[in-house]
Amino acid sequence: MSILDKIVQVEFPATQYYKVGHPKNQIVLHHTVSGGDARGDINWWLQTADRIATCLVIDRDGTPFQCYSSRFWAHHLGVKKKVFIAHGVGNADAQNLVLNQQSVGIEIDSWGGLVERDGRWYNAIWNKTYKRYDAGPNEVTYVSVYPNGFRGFKAFEKYTDEHIKAVQELLEYWKGVYNNIPFNYNDDIWDVTPRALSGEPGIYTHVSYRSDKSDCHPQEELIQMLRAV
Repeated sequence: MSILDKIVQVEFPATQYYKVGHPKNQIVLHHTVSGGDARGDINWWLQTADRIATCLVIDRDGTPFQCYSSRFWAHHLGVKKKVFIAHGVGNADAQNLVLNQQSVGIEIDSWGGLVERDGRWYNAIWNKTYKRYDAGPNEVTYVSVYPNGFRGFKAFEKYTDEHIKAVQELLEYWKGVYNNIPFNYNDDIWDVTPRALSGEPGIYTHVSYRSDKSDCHPQEELIQMLRAV
């Protein structure tokens, strides 16, 4: 079954995004920093009037929930003017808006960064014991550990095989839709890069734009998939 057949269409009001088409130059991978499921993340967006969203949220079982067409846009990057200036990117006042308009965002439902206390993993934001399905909190199957750390965390909740397969299929689909976006993998996407900030076409993560973010983390299975697309 194609990933397109698995997409759940969400009743997402037009007041929560901008139903205006723009040429797309970039695809940006995020993770949500949340437990539960994709619908909980979408309900969180619906509580605000800020039009913060991505077109798709991928549940841990690989089900994509679509809020709006990838042709449209919402705010999902939040890059400050000082970042553009620090990296020598011109017209900093307008660039964040342009990047949001010209990029396609995907959210992967995940707790993100984890903190270890007393031999147990806790999610870093809500300070709850970290558990996945029936796994114990120290199950290596569900935790990616970075001995040297990544963006302030020693470990992250692993993206599931289903997550990665869904992202891969979406990228392969968009490869035939957005012909101007190169789908080759670049190692610089795991840190702030002027390529991302300047709007250079390509595949990026949220950490490519902001040093205060940790989505996504460089899980080996995710990198292998991005190399193969």
